[in-house]
Amino acid sequence: MSEASVMARHPSGRPAVEVLKHVWTVPLVPGSVRAARERSERSLVSFGLESSSALFGAVLLVVSELVTNAVRHAQDSPDAEVTLHMAEHLLVVSVEDLDPRPITPADAGRTSGRGLRTVADLARTFGGDVRIEPSSGGHGKTVLVRFVLPEGTP
Repeated sequence: MSEASVMARHPSGRPAVEVLKHVWTVPLVPGSVRAARERSERSLVSFGLESSSALFGAVLLVVSELVTNAVRHAQDSPDAEVTLHMAEHLLVVSVEDLDPRPITPADAGRTSGRGLRTVADLARTFGGDVRIEPSSGGHGKTVLVRFVLPEGTP
């Protein structure tokens, strides 16, 4: 696991803003969903988020859904990298795996893909969105979920 807390100057020249980032790898086995959720809980607390907040619960559910999807569908990937990144007004959750097959939200009548729809709905609740991008290494994909932090969030 890797953790970083960095001060960065905003491009507009405003005072430095703290950037918090926690990254860890989970094997793609069923027990990893719970482990990723627990690790995310600790990260969010260290970021200063209230465990009783709606955002806290939404982020935990998103991590659970994304890791569950990777466990179920990324057969060509032995593990996934989970990242929580908080800076200024955004909290970003990402899960990257090495399986090259694309992900798409389910059609209304199908059961598979509903988790990704739930993730998108949660992100929208907090003014955010979901993106699916090629992984940084060129193999596989990364699902990025952005949440706009509510006013007054540390």
